Amino acid sequence: MGCVNGKCCSPCRSTSDGESREYREATPYSVQGKHILTQIPLESVSVPSHNFHLEYSVLTQRGYYPDSPDKQNQDSFCIRTQIQGNPNIHFFGVFDGHGHYGTECSNFVKDRLVEILADDPSLSDDPVKAFHLAFLATNRELHVSDIDDSLSGTTAITVLVVGDRLFVANVGDSRAVIAVKHGNRIVAEDLSNDQTPFRKDEYERVKQSGARVLTVDQVEGLSDPNIQTWGDEESQGCDPPRLWVQNETHPGTAFTRSVGDWTAEQIGVVAVPEVSVVQLTANDLFFVVASDGVFEFLSSQAVVNMVARYTDPRDACSTIAGESYKIWLEHETRTDDITIIIVQIKGFSNSDGDGSNGTNIRATRSRRETSEISITSVSELYRSVRSGFSVLQPCQHVVSTNRSLAIIVPSLERARSLEWWASQPCFGSFSYAQCVCV
Repeated sequence: MGCVNGKCCSPCRSTSDGESREYREATPYSVQGKHILTQIPLESVSVPSHNFHLEYSVLTQRGYYPDSPDKQNQDSFCIRTQIQGNPNIHFFGVFDGHGHYGTECSNFVKDRLVEILADDPSLSDDPVKAFHLAFLATNRELHVSDIDDSLSGTTAITVLVVGDRLFVANVGDSRAVIAVKHGNRIVAEDLSNDQTPFRKDEYERVKQSGARVLTVDQVEGLSDPNIQTWGDEESQGCDPPRLWVQNETHPGTAFTRSVGDWTAEQIGVVAVPEVSVVQLTANDLFFVVASDGVFEFLSSQAVVNMVARYTDPRDACSTIAGESYKIWLEHETRTDDITIIIVQIKGFSNSDGDGSNGTNIRATRSRRETSEISITSVSELYRSVRSGFSVLQPCQHVVSTNRSLAIIVPSLERARSLEWWASQPCFGSFSYAQCVCV
């Protein structure tokens, strides 16, 4: 949802396809190893320590903004394989910028976060600590950079593969989801928790830091501001609770954590990530890392169901983007930017068995670890990050981009309908890009 100055309020959510489906495979759209639509090969990287590999694809798509035809795609992403030269450590991240300088913020963070992680000698021994330090250091760098982050910033959802474990660090309301096979069915399990005022713990934290938590209707006097219960995000997504400076009408963020957002830091928005640790099992099929443009109207299960239909993640990326755009336009005259990374887990097996006996797979995983850094005073945090800091050198790695002018690809069912195609506006171009360093 983002900042009220950077993203519009959307009508109430309509999550679709809430139940898991049987696992099915569709024929990939590729010729001689290259995808028909993108003309790029399927990317793959090995994890030799546990004898499996990852096949992945990424799609980032600018939103449709009829009133702002020159508006940039504020989403960005970074995929980095073999971090620190280690063939068993790989990074996948999506960054959803917001505010006037959201594009600059998301691009800055996607470069610096992975660079700082890669420079941390404790990364392989303590990824949780490394993630915390990297997010805070990136936030400090953004504050002292030439980018005006007073009312701009970015959320970040990142997955670090370290051998047979996933370390998921989240700041904001983008999301990571893993697909777990139960017999012939696939269940979506969230790897991150959206950080919004809908969460009681986050609500209490920002209130203690001085935030006013109100919906837009409450700020404008259309609803009672004394009512401080809003139901849940699924039913009240049309006018979510937002954070405001006392007696002011800014910044209006619908999330409680982000990188940047200097003004919002004064009322409790912090860059401290929540980090989850997941032990992979043979029943884990793939994971998805995506911006809020996907999950605004699609449930985690609906996204997993779509991915499960395809053997090629490039087809799945196209389908999810098309379905997301379609649903956005059913509710609004615009869409959000959309970024999706799909990573298939191939050939993984665990010595303790594959869990196919029907036992609770999640119960065998490592417990989820979350941030233990105290967040008692945002003003104190701000003072500390402003002092005694030296700017590091920017990332030198180049992101290559292949673009093709095309209408956004809908689901296969709708793609077969020429009438549907003819009714759609042109949304610009896909951007399939990669930041892979070996």
